[in-house]
Amino acid sequence: MEASSTLTANILDSLHAPLTFQLLSIALEAARSAGATYCDARILKRQSQFIQTKNDKLLALNQEESTGVGIRVLANGGWGFCATQNLSEKSLSRCAQQATAIARASGSCRREAIKLVPEPAWRATWTSPHLIDPFTVELDTKLDLLLSCAETILKVPGITLAQGMLHFIKDRQFFASSEGAQIEQLSIRSGCLIEATAAADGDQQRCSYPCSFGQYEQSGYEIVEKWNLPAHAEEIARRAVALLSAPTCPRGEIDTIIGASQLGLQIHESMGHPSELDRALGQEINFAGASFLTPDKLGKLRYGSKLVNLVADATASGALGSFGFDDEGVQAQCTYLVKDGVFKGYLSSRDTAALVGLRRSGGAMRAESWNYAPIIRMTNISLVPGEAGSLEDLIADTKDGLYMETNKSWSIDSMRYNFQFSTEAAWEIKNGKLGRLLKNPSYSGITPDFWNSCDAIAGRSHYTEWGTPNCGKGQPMQTMWTGHGASPARFRKLSVGIAQAGG
Repeated sequence: MEASSTLTANILDSLHAPLTFQLLSIALEAARSAGATYCDARILKRQSQFIQTKNDKLLALNQEESTGVGIRVLANGGWGFCATQNLSEKSLSRCAQQATAIARASGSCRREAIKLVPEPAWRATWTSPHLIDPFTVELDTKLDLLLSCAETILKVPGITLAQGMLHFIKDRQFFASSEGAQIEQLSIRSGCLIEATAAADGDQQRCSYPCSFGQYEQSGYEIVEKWNLPAHAEEIARRAVALLSAPTCPRGEIDTIIGASQLGLQIHESMGHPSELDRALGQEINFAGASFLTPDKLGKLRYGSKLVNLVADATASGALGSFGFDDEGVQAQCTYLVKDGVFKGYLSSRDTAALVGLRRSGGAMRAESWNYAPIIRMTNISLVPGEAGSLEDLIADTKDGLYMETNKSWSIDSMRYNFQFSTEAAWEIKNGKLGRLLKNPSYSGITPDFWNSCDAIAGRSHYTEWGTPNCGKGQPMQTMWTGHGASPARFRKLSVGIAQAGG
């Protein structure tokens, strides 16, 4: 095993794509010889670094490397999957044969054989946009940045906790299929976050930047420079302290402007997950699975107002959910999920697309790593910018309302229909001007009612491709990175309540 791991590293590090595809061809041939009607195989090398600080101390430093192959096979009308870190010819053949045996057993339990919609056998190379490889930046430089932010945060009276995070992942993947596809992809994903927590008299408030999960993008170390954490450290600290004495957000049906980062999570939960076709078909119901967006509603359901256009766009440059090709070799694309307020499309795979009569997969099959079979996952599920101008224009056009930003907590039912969200902070809007800071804001609603209440969306100048790095789905559970582009938007008579103490 040690020798084969060394061989793998040499092949990938020295960019010998022909040799790597030669390894994959061994697996494909073994599967064909065992009776597979289709096979694909992915060799993935991953390098990751996670740095977390707490006050003036390093809390966590995780640095990992992993290399392996995942082999997926269609035989006897069913799927089979097997993975290994041993890339010797014998191991690859054995792994492919085991995947085929699993597929045969799976097929014997099916009422109907799995069918795949067609996809060209692509031969391509794709690299995510990046300027600075984060793994070339010294660890001390990264740690000094986070500790400097913590020092600034802790200087503000009333602050009890300062936290920071930097996270970097580099994936090098080779994909080949029995249909003739050969695809090489390099993806670098980077994330950053600082948080300030204040506490007094039994109350605790938290403020984060750039958003509550940290901002993640397909980017190199330049993301850290772009978001300029030190410039915002004092700001979030003072806001956290101010929230302790701020009045509580009122209850009622109130016109509410939702900021872009919070809207990104709203999109994730109330559009991204319900539009996954495996959930809509009842094939996947783990982790609050299933969906109210069943196939009978396609092209008929008034999902939102005519202003609401939502897309699944895996081609958005620099967005976290982008790629060149998904993990079954389907080329990245941009498709409408909701157009002019009407539910129009799904996140799909080659086999689920065939079940509902689609001509082509939506290119949404992705696996967390080499040792997982791909499942339908979100790409970049985004709200197309509107024509309401800037955030300031939205506020000026709102006589009496609220502005909410940055997620604090969320909850949504298994059908993705009823939801509740709370945010870190809210501000009153009176006569078109931003007023008092408010604490513990929350809002709730029913998904179609919420999106139908949208009457204004800010323009592209306020549009941000937010990244969510920790979306969970499946059994065994897989964590996936997804993107959600949004501009601030206004929702009329939103049901606003009071979040539980502590979020």
